[in-house]
Amino acid sequence: MKNILITGAGTGLGESLAVQYSAEGNHVYLVGRRLETLEQVEKHIKDAGEKATSIVCDITDHREVQSTIQSLLKSTTIDILINNAGTGCFGPLNSYSNEEIDQVLATNVKGTINLTRSVMPRFIEQGEGQIMNIISTAGLRGKKNESVYVSSKFAVRGFTESLIKELEGTNIKATAVYMGGMDTPFWDETDHITDRSRLKSPDEVAKLIIEQNTGQAEIFIDR
Repeated sequence: MKNILITGAGTGLGESLAVQYSAEGNHVYLVGRRLETLEQVEKHIKDAGEKATSIVCDITDHREVQSTIQSLLKSTTIDILINNAGTGCFGPLNSYSNEEIDQVLATNVKGTINLTRSVMPRFIEQGEGQIMNIISTAGLRGKKNESVYVSSKFAVRGFTESLIKELEGTNIKATAVYMGGMDTPFWDETDHITDRSRLKSPDEVAKLIIEQNTGQAEIFIDR
């Protein structure tokens, strides 16, 4: 059994990863901003006889992340950190508000860095662990009307590739995961994707990630 901490675990891919990893006998720690959605996922997992714990945390706030992780690590350990939480804004560059830009960069980039920094000392102490960063194909190439979102994902790609080099020779692994858009609530408040029926389901993507994950540097679901 592994202890797996997943951010953005209340909906979408995070929820699917939590459900599927728990079905393999792992204890999943569900991190997000909204207790209600986390508890719904937790209940679903526990009703299936598996283990889950909900943790409310604003991942953009480093002090809150540090406090939350330190409190958690007093009673358990973490084997895999999955930085999945993300947000986006879409449209021409000049259509974005300052608040939208700040939120995308704070969630996607700072959130990933905050969680990784907070967990890393324990991984070093344990001598092993895995950081899995959900990046998407937006971290591979530029896309029309996605300039800020793509920028954030390129940043996470660079962060992950740098971690891989930093952790060479250790049993701590960093993995970048690349996949296309999924049919999730991520798109509910934008018309950027007009035909969601062509997108993979988060359950399908989660299954492929889990099947392929061996601690390697990169997982490609889509390119």
